[in-house]
Amino acid sequence: MDTPHIEPVEGSHHPARWWHRLDDGRIQCDLCPRDCRLHEGQRGACFVRARVGDAMVLTTYGRSSGFCLDPIEKKPLNHFYPGTSVLSFGTAGCNLACKFCQNWDLTKSRDMDSMMDRAGPQTIARAAREAGARSVAYTYNDPIIFAEYAIDVAEACRAVGLANVAVTNGYIHPEPRREFYGRMDAVNVDLKGFTDEFYVKLTGSKLAPVLDSLAWIVHESKAWLEITTLLIPGHNDSDAEIEAESRWIRRELGQDVPLHFSAFHPDFKMMDVPPTPVATLKRARRIALGEGIRHVYTGNVHDREGDTTYCPGCRAALVERDWYRIEGYRLTADGHCPDCGTAIAGRFEAFDPGRQFGPRRIPLSFAGAL
Repeated sequence: MDTPHIEPVEGSHHPARWWHRLDDGRIQCDLCPRDCRLHEGQRGACFVRARVGDAMVLTTYGRSSGFCLDPIEKKPLNHFYPGTSVLSFGTAGCNLACKFCQNWDLTKSRDMDSMMDRAGPQTIARAAREAGARSVAYTYNDPIIFAEYAIDVAEACRAVGLANVAVTNGYIHPEPRREFYGRMDAVNVDLKGFTDEFYVKLTGSKLAPVLDSLAWIVHESKAWLEITTLLIPGHNDSDAEIEAESRWIRRELGQDVPLHFSAFHPDFKMMDVPPTPVATLKRARRIALGEGIRHVYTGNVHDREGDTTYCPGCRAALVERDWYRIEGYRLTADGHCPDCGTAIAGRFEAFDPGRQFGPRRIPLSFAGAL
């Protein structure tokens, strides 16, 4: 793997965690497997964790690329309080280098001043509650790299009864993983492919740490997990790779972890790759269902069958979706099929069709509040 390009640091700072000093005078970041080693004044590959003096700082604490109310299904999470709204925000930078990144204007940002809003943890929690959100999501760029900020916001949200959601690549070391995912109530991990070759060539990272994170979330945390794989034509969409991924999920994580296959569109450094055909997503869904995954969805396309939650017992349609709008909801308040009584894995509560958030996207401004 190429050595990450290290940028100089400037601007505001917040004390960072998870680092140690090396014998050669550098300090090493211990947040993710990149293990960036920094001289004075350098930033890590994520661009937002930096060395200042003899310590590491986070340069984006309290600073966001924007806040927005989204439907929870957009994260995507189909088994976590369906129909509710989630206050979503991110910062800038990323610890991966995906050539297909579809939020590259944020993840590859080198201009901290382009971020629109400043808000502290209490401000975010208060605003989310006043807006009627059921949860707060750390998303858009990867929240792993602003873990200190996300953890503080998560604590403030829990104090007022809000749930916490991470949309993440799962590329994190074990110690910070326990603290970060331990604050989350739901996690959607982007499992970007299922070969190490794909991860190395197209993301600049390794597959094994992501698989470790997935297993830890399921077996060691209380968070609800769903997985998303963006299918890129000619790169990770073969029958063999989809079968291998589905078998691993079924064997290591269990049959009830929902799996989302999402459509790629040409972006960033992969403009020469065509969009994912709908037929590819439907094929992937058939394969995963055939391998024993109970809940498999398609994303970024119009496919009502692939959007709908079915009972694994009697195959009744229980949550019928059209994009992010719920058109029919038959689950009981505690998440059972009303026809056969099968329990549906997830986090559910009483659903009021008249109060579902639907497909809206509502930007929020904090006007520099801290």
